Amino acid sequence: MAPSAEERCVPVKTDLDIVSARVEGRDLAKELGFGTIDQARIATAISELARNVVLYAPEGKVTVRAIISDDGERGIEVICEDNGPGIANVELVMQDGYSTSSGLGMGLPGTKRLMDEFEIETKLGVGTRVAVRRWLK
Repeated sequence: MAPSAEERCVPVKTDLDIVSARVEGRDLAKELGFGTIDQARIATAISELARNVVLYAPEGKVTVRAIISDDGERGIEVICEDNGPGIANVELVMQDGYSTSSGLGMGLPGTKRLMDEFEIETKLGVGTRVAVRRWLK
């Protein structure tokens, strides 16, 4: 899978940065030809991922980019990286209803359901990287 030249990166520290990342992702999704419903799914996934940065890490970034699969399928990739504490138990945080904040616990599992592909890498004391993809259908 190769990224295209179209890539946008938004530093994330505050709630306002969540909005900025969401707008960048939605705009790119629209430019790539995603319909309104998929644009909303992608924007919601970005909000969930960026919110985790604001809640749990000193800072991070959201990168959105156009991608092309090996067989020519086009899509969007969202990568959210932070330098937070990392996740001690990925299986636990991927369970519906689990939350370490006062939220509903839908963040990562909900994001996984919204997108076509979901990958998470985390290292305690170093940070977390979540990559999600949605393909044009």
